[in-house]
Amino acid sequence: MKTNKNYNQRAYERAQKRVKELRCFYQHLAIYVLFIPFFVWLNLHGSDFPWAIFPIVGWGLGVLSHAAETFEWKILFGRDWEERKIKEFMDNDDIYL
Repeated sequence: MKTNKNYNQRAYERAQKRVKELRCFYQHLAIYVLFIPFFVWLNLHGSDFPWAIFPIVGWGLGVLSHAAETFEWKILFGRDWEERKIKEFMDNDDIYL
C-alpha cells in the first residue's frame, strides 16, 4: 500500500509541474499577443521606419521556443531519436564487455 501512495504522490507532483509549465507558456503567449498591437501603434505614431517588426519577430521566436519546450516538440531529431541513440550506444557498449 505504501508503494501505491508514493506512486500517486509522484504522479501528482509530475502533473502539478506540467500544469505550471502550461500556465507559464499561456501567460507568455497572452502577454506577447497583447503587446503586438502596442508595438504597431507605437511604430505608427513615432516613426516611418517599421522597427516594430524586430521586437515582434524576436519575441515571437522566443514564444515559439517556449512552445517547443513546453509541448516537447522534437523538430530536429524526431520523437524517438534519444531513445534510439541510447539503445544504439548501449548495444555498442556490449561489444567491449
